[in-house]
Amino acid sequence: MAPASLAGVFATFGPAYLAAHPLPRGGAKVWRAILACRTAALGGHLEACNGCGHARHVYHSCRNRHCPQCQTRAKEAWLAARRREVLPVPYFHLVFTLPHVLNPLVAATPRAIYEVLFASVSATLSEFAESPRHLGGTPAFSLVLHTWQQDLGRHVHVHALVAGGALTADGEWKVPRKGFLFPVRALSRVFRGKFVAGLATLRQTGRGAEQMAAEADWQVLKRSLYAHDWVVYAKQPLGGPAAVLDYLGRYTHRVAISNERIVGSEGGTVRFRVRADAVSGKKHTLCLPGVEFIRRFLLHVLPSGFKRIRHYGLLSPARKKAGLAAARQALDVPPPEPAVIESVAAFMQRVGQFERCRCPCCGTGMFRVVAAIPPVRAPP
Repeated sequence: MAPASLAGVFATFGPAYLAAHPLPRGGAKVWRAILACRTAALGGHLEACNGCGHARHVYHSCRNRHCPQCQTRAKEAWLAARRREVLPVPYFHLVFTLPHVLNPLVAATPRAIYEVLFASVSATLSEFAESPRHLGGTPAFSLVLHTWQQDLGRHVHVHALVAGGALTADGEWKVPRKGFLFPVRALSRVFRGKFVAGLATLRQTGRGAEQMAAEADWQVLKRSLYAHDWVVYAKQPLGGPAAVLDYLGRYTHRVAISNERIVGSEGGTVRFRVRADAVSGKKHTLCLPGVEFIRRFLLHVLPSGFKRIRHYGLLSPARKKAGLAAARQALDVPPPEPAVIESVAAFMQRVGQFERCRCPCCGTGMFRVVAAIPPVRAPP
């Protein structure tokens, strides 16, 4: 029996879901990509061993960013580019979370809300870093958007990875004086204020959802947003560049659920693993109806072309080259080594722990491409 997978869940419960629910915007493209990934629908090539003649079909990947089968190569390529940008300083990990009362707005206008979220977090971090009370310089940080929690419910938050220090106008690298980056409670209040101001701008420009259209509804929403402190979580500082890159890889190209977490699908339900909870301290298994599982997964389809990983300060595209060079000069460290492009075979050897081209049957022969496999187009 084939292992459980997201594509298998879509194939099994997809007809029932489509009979009861419309696909969200962008969902049809994601749906088709996940079902076609590494199947004859996308074509591929036939490989044969030059020793024993053993043959295998290798089908193309869909390369969709929501597909759990297609993220390893993209993540490794992204991290390879980031290796030349990491500074030899401790890094701090902060998480900025939107309250769940905003979930209806996210559902109605996801692109607008995500843009306000990025703008609010980046402005908050930049403002604190540039303040003479804290660092008094330009920071270097990256933001990664996540929209889910372990049960696939909507939980919109941004992970911020911030270099421990800032570059002043005099070319000096200033480090945090108190062992932590910024006070979390102050971050939370400034973040909340900037986000609510961003919502007000959306409403004034007519880009807000119906929940903000009427003045009475807007005032009720504002009161609920100011009723509680917002969650800004700061984790312990990370170590040097190797630890930072290892940590980055856990967040940058993660999708709402991986195939490894899906245990099985039978009896009209999907069983999947979730992280250890505060009560038992152990991983456990959740069970959802198949249609509800698909509905929750599709909550996290991003707007077309939306960038969920962004860089700011010294890492912003406009100033990255000069900013990082100035930071390295201030830290008295040499420039990075020239970029090395890794071959597919070397990548598979390192990540998959096997030699992709060696035949598993005879152990000595090597696979060679002998024929192309054209895509099998589905009927209209």
